Amino acid sequence: MPNQLGKRFKCEVCGTEVLCVKAGEGSVVCCDKEMVLQKPRPLPSSD
Repeated sequence: MPNQLGKRFKCEVCGTEVLCVKAGEGSVVCCDKEMVLQKPRPLPSSD
């Protein structure tokens, strides 16, 4: 699956977080394991 611009990934071993700034093929790897795609963060309220 290609990496998409703006997606965040997290390493379950060391806790490192990565933001994809350039789309492309391949997978994001840290500590010899694929990083997990994180869910979108909610936008702050403008109240």
